[in-house]
Amino acid sequence: MQQKKTKKIHWAWSMYDWANSAYNLVITSTIFPIYYLSITRHQIKDKQDYVSFFGWELINSALLNYAIAFAYLIIAFLSPFLASLADHHGNKKKYMKFFTYLGSLSCILLYFFTPERVELGIILAILAAIGYCGSLVFYNSYLPDIANDKEQDKLSARGFALGYIGSVLLQVICLLFIFYPFTDETFAPRLSFLLVGIWWISFAQISFYYLPDSQIREESTKTLGGFSEIKKVYKAIQRKAFMHRFLLAFFIYSMGVQTVMLAAAEFGAKEIRKFDGNDWVYLDPQDLIITILLIQLVAIAGAYLIAKASSIWGNIKVLKTVVAVWFIVCILAWFTYTNIHFYLLASLVGLIMGGIQSLSRSTYSKMVDNSTLSSSYFSFYDLTEKVAIVIGMFSFALIEHISGKMRLSIIALAGFFLIGFILLQWAGKAKKPSINLH
Repeated sequence: MQQKKTKKIHWAWSMYDWANSAYNLVITSTIFPIYYLSITRHQIKDKQDYVSFFGWELINSALLNYAIAFAYLIIAFLSPFLASLADHHGNKKKYMKFFTYLGSLSCILLYFFTPERVELGIILAILAAIGYCGSLVFYNSYLPDIANDKEQDKLSARGFALGYIGSVLLQVICLLFIFYPFTDETFAPRLSFLLVGIWWISFAQISFYYLPDSQIREESTKTLGGFSEIKKVYKAIQRKAFMHRFLLAFFIYSMGVQTVMLAAAEFGAKEIRKFDGNDWVYLDPQDLIITILLIQLVAIAGAYLIAKASSIWGNIKVLKTVVAVWFIVCILAWFTYTNIHFYLLASLVGLIMGGIQSLSRSTYSKMVDNSTLSSSYFSFYDLTEKVAIVIGMFSFALIEHISGKMRLSIIALAGFFLIGFILLQWAGKAKKPSINLH
């Protein structure tokens, strides 16, 4: 009976990936950035695309990347306080719900994002990102509470795989509208944003119904402040050499991973061309959406393959291999100009994208004692990732802003992966934990 209940909880936990990954695909990776770039693109060929945001003129893609960086900066500051409250008062599900509703409702309101309302679109994109990231703080912190060490790699991979399947399913539905010749060309993308919000808020109810309430700590009357709690966790992490070194490596290579995922559609829209029989032209929005869809489909298999590889060769060895492949991806991206090469590169990205996220999460989870401050430990993990995204996206935007060339930003990403690989090698030399990480 207990085993049946545990299985149900595992599926309920995984279903939140199914629910929220539609946001990650449609809003973060495909239709929203492609729609945004299309309605803010300059009509003169090869002329830089500037957009006005409350009177501030800057490159359209740089504005979007600055906005994303700002959203992650906000959640980076909020999450420690929220995780501290959740650990001490046993209400992590309550906060998970709050951020889910904030994110999904922001997606629903993006239906009103038209070419005349750029500011509205950017603000709602920021709120949706805050909702998505905030909910993940508490979602991830459930993993050590509901699964033992042996189950966590597989359960983490299942979550990502379900997320990719669910997001691809909704993406296909959205594509049916995108390809339909509506009189108003903005209608189909805006309808897609509406569907994402409805999908997210609806399927999340499965997770909310079955996931258990977190336990109230005995010392709940002595709640620490958010960053005081994070400081306490950091001091505990410093006493664990392997965890400390792993998180440092994770911090650096996440700057590259998350930026590639968030900026892939922008790179395709602005840097890749196809030959239409007479001239080299920009990729159509449909080409970009199908490419990102391809990435998601390959990522489903990639998440499971990398999880399987980690059970044979160990988490760290597999992570080092995957980070090395990410470095190669950045080098190849520098030399990628045509749609065919872009499609091949996208396939490689898909193979390693889900796996590195899933394996990083489960590797860290194995090091977290589920009898301690699980939300605060995972808040530290999420804080590390969010600050990495802020630095990665800001540097990507700043380099393009200064140089006017997005391709130069790829160099910084390659550097992040190179340093991350070196730090993973250093982590491997630390005292081995009792769990199978090597």
